[in-house]
Amino acid sequence: SGSPRNGNSQFLLEQALDAAKQVNPDSVRCVEYSLRTKKIGPCLGCKRCSQLKGECTFKDDFQTLRNLWLQADVVIYSVPVYHMGIPGQLKCFIDRLGNSLFPRYRHLFNASVLPKQLKTIGVVVQGMHLSAGQEHTATQLINHALIMQCIPVTGDMWESYIGAAGWTSNDGDRQAMERQAAAGNYDASILVKSARDVGRRAVEMALLLRAGGLARMAELSKDPIYLPFVERLGGFSGVAEGDQVDADAHA
Repeated sequence: SGSPRNGNSQFLLEQALDAAKQVNPDSVRCVEYSLRTKKIGPCLGCKRCSQLKGECTFKDDFQTLRNLWLQADVVIYSVPVYHMGIPGQLKCFIDRLGNSLFPRYRHLFNASVLPKQLKTIGVVVQGMHLSAGQEHTATQLINHALIMQCIPVTGDMWESYIGAAGWTSNDGDRQAMERQAAAGNYDASILVKSARDVGRRAVEMALLLRAGGLARMAELSKDPIYLPFVERLGGFSGVAEGDQVDADAHA
């Protein structure tokens, strides 16, 4: 949940995770994380992470969320619209994540390369008003997914073109979406359905990627571009032992 409040984004995230678990209850494990009350400072561009093998020099709640992000096969962002975009706390995390992961793998390549994480990423966005930046916010997170070498996954059409997006019908209450959905409000019901679709489809795609990765492990292990994906599957990279990236953040 990328909201500094405990309310509509959390409710929609729980809907997405509930649907995600139902894809395969025996093999899908969901971990919730909320940015509420967390302290994640901005990236200062100090470049110290280049000297620390990708470890950010500033210690706050960034490290915990980064570790969870790296371990995950699926990342679902549920966020409110803030000033036509994502909340500042989440933007700080994304900035530091991207900048610190480049030097984490830098020793494996001759140039700045970000290896393929091959996670699936789903986006759930809600705002107080209609057409108040929901698609801008979703697109911002989709661009983040692409930059991080991940795969954005949508729900089902017609309700979900680029992710789940909706509004609280000008109701600023933290429980507006849950209350409206329970009352059978049409727009709220559509958003809940699309949030659940995003959770389900993201997990289904991740299971397909995992099965394909395990089937092609021999080939993938020879190319360091797939190192994060291979390590997440429990395989071995094709680089020399002394070149292994620190694995404390990997599953």
